Amino acid sequence: MTTGAPTPTYPARPRRSRLRTFLPLGIAAWLVLEIWLLTVVASAAGGFTVFLLLVAGFVLGSVVIKRAGRRAFRNLSETLQQQQSGMTPPAGRGNGNGLMMLGGLLLMLPGLISDALGLLLLVPPVQKTLSAYAERTIDRKMRAAAEGSLGDAYQQSRIHRPDGKIVQGEVIRDEKDGF
Repeated sequence: MTTGAPTPTYPARPRRSRLRTFLPLGIAAWLVLEIWLLTVVASAAGGFTVFLLLVAGFVLGSVVIKRAGRRAFRNLSETLQQQQSGMTPPAGRGNGNGLMMLGGLLLMLPGLISDALGLLLLVPPVQKTLSAYAERTIDRKMRAAAEGSLGDAYQQSRIHRPDGKIVQGEVIRDEKDGF
């Protein structure tokens, strides 16, 4: 029995990003590699040596994170004191603090590869290089997002109703409010 009503068509699901596709595979490969490397080192140097390495990495990582946290708190309190006294705080305070915390976290994770990456993040020239790269990348992404594109404005102007119909709209920008 046909009522003559058209069958609803559903929009195609958006594709999964490459990150969502390959991140679980990369994490699994990293874990397998860490376990394999621990077994190789344990067979060569002994299990107790590997245990001591893992404990030393955890202790060193906790010390690094504690030190970076104290430094961040000290920078924050100095900045607040300078603002209260009317002075402008210098820009660029706390550079590398987040990378130090990440390095400490990688040291705390059990595994020799993560320990090597954590120690690498504690080297000041590496911190400066990664900080500069991250700053350039974030700045580039922010500029691209601020410019916007005509396609984004078109997507924002469409309103999807529950019955599947699309109502066209118009984006109105108010320059006074900055929107």
